[in-house]
Amino acid sequence: MTRVVPVAVVGGGAAGLMAAISAATHGAETILLESTQRVGTKILMSGGTRCNVTHDFVEAADYFGGSRNVVARLLREFSHEDARRFFEETLGVPLKREETGKLFPVSDSAQDVVDALVTRAREVGVEIRTGHRLIALERAAVDGFELTFDAGVPPLSAHRVVLTTGGLSFPRTGSDGTGYALAAALGHTIEATTPALTPLVSSGGIHERLRGVTLEVELTVRVAGKRAWRGAGSFLFTHFGYSGPVVLDASRHVARAPAGAEVAVVASFLPGVAAEAFDRALLEEARSEPRRTVLGALRSRLPESVARELLDGAGLVPDQLLSQLLREERRALVETVTAFPLPVDEVMGYRKAEVTAGGVELSEVNPSTMQSRRAPGLYLAGEILNVDGRLGGYNFQWAWSTGWVAGRAAARFAAAEPTAGP
Repeated sequence: MTRVVPVAVVGGGAAGLMAAISAATHGAETILLESTQRVGTKILMSGGTRCNVTHDFVEAADYFGGSRNVVARLLREFSHEDARRFFEETLGVPLKREETGKLFPVSDSAQDVVDALVTRAREVGVEIRTGHRLIALERAAVDGFELTFDAGVPPLSAHRVVLTTGGLSFPRTGSDGTGYALAAALGHTIEATTPALTPLVSSGGIHERLRGVTLEVELTVRVAGKRAWRGAGSFLFTHFGYSGPVVLDASRHVARAPAGAEVAVVASFLPGVAAEAFDRALLEEARSEPRRTVLGALRSRLPESVARELLDGAGLVPDQLLSQLLREERRALVETVTAFPLPVDEVMGYRKAEVTAGGVELSEVNPSTMQSRRAPGLYLAGEILNVDGRLGGYNFQWAWSTGWVAGRAAARFAAAEPTAGP
């Protein structure tokens, strides 16, 4: 006879663990089903294995994809402050704030985060089953859903199902896109997916000569001539192209550009300094230090290796005196430093992407409960939804917030008869 459970959470990542804890905390018998052989694998890989659990301030403007009003509403339901209290007071995982505002466990161990979540799940009565890869999710004849697994695993029935299967990023962790197919089969619209928070690839340019150099840069992404995004942060030249936090944030907007649209990535190597201000500063330096070279002027602001590359790009020799620059030469130098076009061939794929952009449309779930408007009794949370955040703990916060709301609502509705609508 097929076993029947009140709440089944499908997917043992951040959103799944939180949804299961929430459902059980709110009184429902809950089973957590993970397709791989252990839960929390993606958590273990995050933040260089340190796990950036959230940020010290999170708002809807940090996210893309869904309605900002809905995102803001969900973030209020389980805020970054709630997340901090949950980790420190409920899970016993003290957190520390870094200069960037990122919050990490004091131990710098993602394993501590996973262990604490699993321990809490078991404390509140969650049954955890690994090696359960869901291949079919169908409506039951009377109420709830029938769950079918591969590899000879016995089927289950559940009154309520919370789908937290993630996206396509880091597929070896179990995020293989299965959840999208399951949601689509139940009537959901899937916005086309792309990698996000991933490095940029270039087949030529200065990156090969500057590999390993890190500095602060402001990037602008232009799509079809219009600015799609601008941001500043740490930037790394690599053997394949570019990486670093600001590049990862930019990648989403490169990948989401419409097919055939011209995409340009432009770098200012003096973030926060307008071209006009830099031009005036060069004129002042030329007057006050007439023997200063153009290399000297850039070397006071940038690593020497970068300065030499930019001078070459501007068509200037390093020992040319700043005071002897023609107006056109100075303007060429200013433009090269503050608006340098970076050759970009593509974004690196899902194998290196920290999150997936696209997914189930947020408008198709009730923001009060995360219950599907297409398949009542189904709840969705985390990366499977068409919402993605920038780098810095924002995507984990989305998982905690939506997982908590979905698990709480599933527990309440699991005890209600008949099936509650959205």
